[in-house]
Amino acid sequence: MDSAAVPNVSTRLGPTDIVGRWRVRLGFRRSDYRVAPGLYRVGVPGSDSPVLVTANYKLSFDALRSRLEGVDAWLLVLDTKGVNVWCAAGRGTFGTDELVRCIEATGLAEMVGHRTVVVPQLGASGVAAHEVRHRSGFRVVYGPVRAADLPVFLRSGMRATPEMRRVTFTMKERLAVTWVEIVRALRFVVPPVGLAVVASAVLDRTGVVEVPWGWLPMAAPFAAALVAGLVLVPALLLWIPGRAFSTKGAVVGAAASAAALLAVHGQASAAVSIAVFLAATALTSYVAMNFTGSTTFTSASGVEKEMRRAIPLQSAALLGAALLMIAHLGGAL
Repeated sequence: MDSAAVPNVSTRLGPTDIVGRWRVRLGFRRSDYRVAPGLYRVGVPGSDSPVLVTANYKLSFDALRSRLEGVDAWLLVLDTKGVNVWCAAGRGTFGTDELVRCIEATGLAEMVGHRTVVVPQLGASGVAAHEVRHRSGFRVVYGPVRAADLPVFLRSGMRATPEMRRVTFTMKERLAVTWVEIVRALRFVVPPVGLAVVASAVLDRTGVVEVPWGWLPMAAPFAAALVAGLVLVPALLLWIPGRAFSTKGAVVGAAASAAALLAVHGQASAAVSIAVFLAATALTSYVAMNFTGSTTFTSASGVEKEMRRAIPLQSAALLGAALLMIAHLGGAL
């Protein structure tokens, strides 16, 4: 391939890129946010310029190129099916086979005089360096965790400091993943909760069942539990008792729903209050589990193990809430 035919990409993100980033952060069409796999160039790379490997998930691609101001480099984009480096490495799409295939398909050996590719550290679990070298002739160097450290890493002869190898999960980083969950909750949690609120209001108005304060005793604990699961759990993750996310969610959800029920104390019967408390706590526990894939200290097997333990308990709490509500309605009819 002629180097002039290799697409050149800017290190500056435009308005479309920024809007796309927020769209993906909010969970809209995430699987479609991708670039074509292949070889790209930043600046004016030559035969001795570094080769940086990334995924074709556009958020990963943009995070890399936007940190390369003043750097001349080749970008080798693997076909990860629109999945980020870390998750794709776990799934196997950011892996040895795809890296070797991409090296051969792009004619990388003709573009550079050296035989070194820089793979993100978060993709190391999917790439066997010795096998890549045996099959392609290219040596794999694992780069830093963060793309922001790449310029310094390259200038220092591809030597990473301990700080560059450290994976963090600060409060800012934890809260950054809440937006997707908020939108997901609006799609899948709000409708059934809204239906319960409307049902309680209708039953109250028709006189079938007296529901004091109409919708408030039903809605307030659920709203409090939802906010707790979406915001407080990731924000206060390190300080909430328990190791499992489901346990942390249950603790915070129980506290939030109990506080909301106390705020409307006396406005709902004991049976309704207990039912709402159980359902709201189960809801928060379930929502909290969605953050397991965003952390730096969970694994696929660990997530599956937690789900096998937590979901039956959450289901039991919801069943208990439903039985209490049915008994309450039956006694009122």
